[in-house]
Amino acid sequence: MKTYREFIAWQKAMFFVTDVYKTTLTFPREELFGLTSQIRRAATSIPSNFAEGFGRKGNNEFIRYIRISIGSLYECQTQLEISKNIGYLNLSDFELMYQQTKEIEALLRGLEKKLMK
Repeated sequence: MKTYREFIAWQKAMFFVTDVYKTTLTFPREELFGLTSQIRRAATSIPSNFAEGFGRKGNNEFIRYIRISIGSLYECQTQLEISKNIGYLNLSDFELMYQQTKEIEALLRGLEKKLMK
């Protein structure tokens, strides 16, 4: 691949970030510097770290940044669950977004395994 933009994992992560931003617009204003900011930053870190890792030379560096992206993905999963539990996300929105994270996770794990060979 010539650019990180060609990876489906990066593309899906970008769609996820967009969905996070749109969804968190409905969160209470008092959460702007709390949960809203935290979930947005974690979501943004997923494709950002992926792109940074791609730009580093060598598979070991790329693998390292993929793992960082996965960590940010887990943060998002946790924050989505918190958002659901406190009533900021309804169950259907939570399930849709959680499913997106599982798809991204599978793509990142598959790439990680491929790069390790």
